[in-house]
Amino acid sequence: MSTASIDLNADLGEGFGRWHLTDDEQLLSVVTSANVACGFHAGDAVTMRRVCDLAAERGVRIGAQVSYRDLAGFGRRAMDVPPEELAAEVAYQIGALEVFARAAGTRVSYVKPHGALYNRVVHDEGQARAVVEGVLLVGASLPLLGLPGSRLLETADEAGLPVVTEAFADRAYTEEGTLVPRGSEGAVVTDADAVVERSLGMARSGVVTSRGGREIAVRARSLCLHGDTPGAVGLARRVRARLESAGVRVEAFA
Repeated sequence: MSTASIDLNADLGEGFGRWHLTDDEQLLSVVTSANVACGFHAGDAVTMRRVCDLAAERGVRIGAQVSYRDLAGFGRRAMDVPPEELAAEVAYQIGALEVFARAAGTRVSYVKPHGALYNRVVHDEGQARAVVEGVLLVGASLPLLGLPGSRLLETADEAGLPVVTEAFADRAYTEEGTLVPRGSEGAVVTDADAVVERSLGMARSGVVTSRGGREIAVRARSLCLHGDTPGAVGLARRVRARLESAGVRVEAFA
């Protein structure tokens, strides 16, 4: 597969009160889409407003990064939430972010689940349907960003919502094309040179090498750059520079 353009997204606003995890201002000078924490796994009202203001100033698209209600576990702990409750909480998070996006003169352009919810809706149809219902509750045809072949994207497509596939340059993949769980050895790719070259391979050829050494298709329209790792800003800049030098256009999907 030849990809002429790619979106770069990053998880931003992942702080709470006086605690800050991501360098939002610097990352917003690199990425084209910002997945903004909506208060359930991280983020608060002041942080959400600040990130929306900064994103709007730079022309970066704003996405609602919805999560299970799990501040203590950063949204990465497995939870069993009734579908009706999850749908309402997804809508609640999108609505909260929309207030600040509109105040900044823009809008929420897409939705992306976070952490445990992201991984759960790859296979769990009930939870995937609840996320889609939450988006539909908002009353806008917001695109859903997720893993290729996931139940989330299949369910969203069936409901008439736009879907956008994404890949992760710094995460190891299984033979089936899913992400290696974070608790497993080698789940995160820490070699910066490898991350940069994986990014180019994903953007130009739509492939990545799995942990077992097999080449698998990822068919990504957006590439996620994690902002909560050491040296995240410098790495993000290297990735963008490498893509552009290779003739890949870096532009938002929404």
